[in-house]
Amino acid sequence: MIVTLTPNPSVDRAYDVEALARGGINRAGAVHVDAGGKGINVSRALAAHAVPTVAVLPVGGADGELLVTLLAPTDVTVRAVPVPGDTRSNITLQESDGTTTKINAPGPELDSAAGARLLAAVVATVGPGDTVVGAGSLPRGLAPDFYVTLAAAVRERGARLVLDTSGDPLAAAARAGGVALAKPNDDELAELVGRELTTVGDVVEAAREILARGTDALLVSLGAHGALLVTADHHWWAGGPALVPASTVGAGDTTLAGYLAAEHAGADPADCLRTAVAWGRAAVLLPGTAVPGPDLVDVDAVTLVPDPAPATLVKEL
Repeated sequence: MIVTLTPNPSVDRAYDVEALARGGINRAGAVHVDAGGKGINVSRALAAHAVPTVAVLPVGGADGELLVTLLAPTDVTVRAVPVPGDTRSNITLQESDGTTTKINAPGPELDSAAGARLLAAVVATVGPGDTVVGAGSLPRGLAPDFYVTLAAAVRERGARLVLDTSGDPLAAAARAGGVALAKPNDDELAELVGRELTTVGDVVEAAREILARGTDALLVSLGAHGALLVTADHHWWAGGPALVPASTVGAGDTTLAGYLAAEHAGADPADCLRTAVAWGRAAVLLPGTAVPGPDLVDVDAVTLVPDPAPATLVKEL
């Protein structure tokens, strides 16, 4: 079972515009409304490929009710935890050339009691051998070490934590260790180690600094340049031909879902990476935060390179 926890979910509203006129009137050609938040996106992508998944999320107000309603037609099992305040609504403006502008609301403030209820909902759901995905920003009120506490609680249940976050929560988890897989992008990893990462060797070295603190593996998203998977002993790159994106929102979440789905099916790390990139590439061709089904994923279009040359520039991958 793959369980996701999204501490700061959202209703995602995406508007398709020809070209954004800043300060002027913009007319949308289409509007897309989806259940959003990184963990929710992971669960939606998994469910689209018939991988069993449970999404734990706080809900409040009218948009919280809408969020649960939007998930009802999917095969995602929802564990909704009522909280004070209103679930946030995020806005995305998608231009015809692929440019994406996001406006993310802060979301409700959660106190320690609400955080404890979220943790309890996860613990009550998982068992030995399960994977828990902690994903996204933390809402106001939760301490930066919230995911550290989650990792410890998950391990006590015989499960493991996969983490996709950034900033202080990522730094706290990296210091504490105990994470099976972390999925930063290259900018987030650069911020974590405090230096610019321009080559493959830079990224691998930085990733192994994090591994040395107790994380098992890093899946580093490189955006349009593919992704690197780094373990203590090996690293692989996967990518494919350039694409013209319809929307990049949620593509990284779908990438992680692809990795976990392949892992769930028993694939080795290299094949997990290749599948992950294939899912992410399929996601960027869809509007809003729509997730691709099996018919849209083309693993054969993805190139896998074991131990790519350290001097290779990331932007040339």
